[in-house]
Amino acid sequence: MGLILMVLVLPANVQDREGARQLLQRCSGIYKALRLIWADGGYAGQLITWVKGHLGCRLEIVKRPDHLRGFKVLPRRWVVERTFGWFGRYRRLNRDYERLATSGEVMVYLAMTRLMLRRLTK
Repeated sequence: MGLILMVLVLPANVQDREGARQLLQRCSGIYKALRLIWADGGYAGQLITWVKGHLGCRLEIVKRPDHLRGFKVLPRRWVVERTFGWFGRYRRLNRDYERLATSGEVMVYLAMTRLMLRRLTK
């Protein structure tokens, strides 16, 4: 559905794979029914075996085929891009206004809460 379950804002000097590991460690105690995680090619490598060993679920990499040229909608990947598009509607998320990482996380949660509430009231 593209709804955010958890947000973790980290400094720019933290690798994406390390940030994913930190986020998934937080998720493991809360979302026990988590069985499959989709990620893009930047998360390939040792993170796949770490997820299987520590979380007991599967990390599936959604890659763009090598032979593909031009734009092509990739399965499951469009859900993430659509969610980022939704966040583009919120001024506080368009620019880096926040001084603290926790403030940035709260702004993402507020934007997602507003989006879900609007869907419920329609």
